[in-house]
Amino acid sequence: MESGPAIFAGMVFALFGGGLLVWTAVRLRQRQPVAHGVSPVASATVATLVAVVALAGGAWCLTRL
Repeated sequence: MESGPAIFAGMVFALFGGGLLVWTAVRLRQRQPVAHGVSPVASATVATLVAVVALAGGAWCLTRL
């Protein structure tokens, strides 16, 4: 009964992290800003860190089944 919410949360975190990581990579590859009004290096770094943390959270949730 408790595995349902863990699967849902894990998938949400994994999809968000993966999507953010792909979006950030595409923006950097096209040399477009990741966030307007912020240093390009800082915004890319923060977005990448958030994506990695979300992927790690998703993996953690999915390993707790």
